[in-house]
Amino acid sequence: MTTPSALERPTGVPFGQRLAARLVLAPASVLALLPPRRIRAVLHVLRRGAAPATAVQAQGARDALCAVSLRCTGPKGCLPRSLGAALLCRLRGTWPTWCAGVRVVPPFTAHAWIEAEGHPVGEGVPDGYFARLVSVEPPPRPPSR
Repeated sequence: MTTPSALERPTGVPFGQRLAARLVLAPASVLALLPPRRIRAVLHVLRRGAAPATAVQAQGARDALCAVSLRCTGPKGCLPRSLGAALLCRLRGTWPTWCAGVRVVPPFTAHAWIEAEGHPVGEGVPDGYFARLVSVEPPPRPPSR
């Protein structure tokens, strides 16, 4: 899954965030090898009990992954980058919407990304640029009494 892009490696990511990003990079890479239905099933389990991630939290997780991994920064690193960012958010008790889909304008390309507050995080594209085929949203919040 990929879309052509020229991503820049973020600078100024604190050491603790870079360390956490390195910890989730291996599980994210293993998850990326699974078929989409298995990825979705694993993510559904992992998201339990998490609060929805804010755009700032999701962008911070994505930046941390790109800071520690050239593969995640590259144009073919969208799947491990999105999975790693979701896992990193989960370590902090939040969950972004993880998405996999296609670009809606030609040429056809598959892509994986995260969303927060209803918008793609760090993709530099307008809303609606990608069509979701698979997504794992934050768990529903229990009704307050």
